[in-house]
Amino acid sequence: MYGRLAIGISFGFIFTQLLRGLFIKLKLLPPMINKKWWILLAVVFSTAILYSVVNSVFVEMIRMYDPAIKVSIARRTLYTFLSDTPVLLAWVSFYYLWHYIEINTKSDLDKVRLESLVKDLELKTIKSHINPHFIFNALNSIRALVDENPERARSAITQLSNILRSSMQAESLELVPLSRELDIIKDYLALEKVRFEERLNIEYSIQKETLSHLIPPMMLQTLVENALKHGIGTLKKGGLIKISSGFNDNHHEMSVQNTGHLVEPYNMDGFGIASTQARLNLLYGKEAQFELKEISEGLVEAKVFIPL
Repeated sequence: MYGRLAIGISFGFIFTQLLRGLFIKLKLLPPMINKKWWILLAVVFSTAILYSVVNSVFVEMIRMYDPAIKVSIARRTLYTFLSDTPVLLAWVSFYYLWHYIEINTKSDLDKVRLESLVKDLELKTIKSHINPHFIFNALNSIRALVDENPERARSAITQLSNILRSSMQAESLELVPLSRELDIIKDYLALEKVRFEERLNIEYSIQKETLSHLIPPMMLQTLVENALKHGIGTLKKGGLIKISSGFNDNHHEMSVQNTGHLVEPYNMDGFGIASTQARLNLLYGKEAQFELKEISEGLVEAKVFIPL
């Protein structure tokens, strides 16, 4: 009895490996095309018949049976087919189930990877547009300084270089310390100060503890740029830009206030606003917020709330 069992297990292993090879060669692995199901069934039952014949012939050759119960090879083959085919079908079922689970798992992993890739591409696309729009104005200002104040012109070129370098590096950096972002903003406003002169006043209200906190690169600079373009730049007498940063209620609050008015209805789809909202959503989900409002007569505030 144990000898017959050992033979059955041995032949079972050999023929299941043969069946596996046929599945691969005939491309019968899941996911299956409907028209191939009949090929799969034909292969499985053909293998079951071949297994039954080989098993019965081998048992007959080595005479591993009870002499008192002598049966023909054909009858033994039929008996083996009826008793062992359900086992083979169970193996095929488990084999296919395992493959379907593997496919679904791989599909889920691919989906996560794809979502991550899309997120990275969206962030890079957004950041690739966040290049300073003031380059030509800055170059014109520098050209005017070359003869009037060469030392200031050299300083302005360095500041412009810092801004452009930071803009290019923004594509490879997801977050930067606030201190680094403020350095870029100071260079930016110093260049704009050349153009606006006394029309531009600047104030900072920065909690020291927030300087090392990580924020999306060029985000705050974009808000400053919008404040200058849509606020100070529209006023003959100019005005004030105030940049603030502090921790409050488990959030890092950053704001840019500027002299001016928020004309209703304002364009929430403008690139500066849209890019800020999109980047916050991609990086922090619903935990981050962005507000743009007129907080008092003649004073507009853009505020970002980033979770700690």
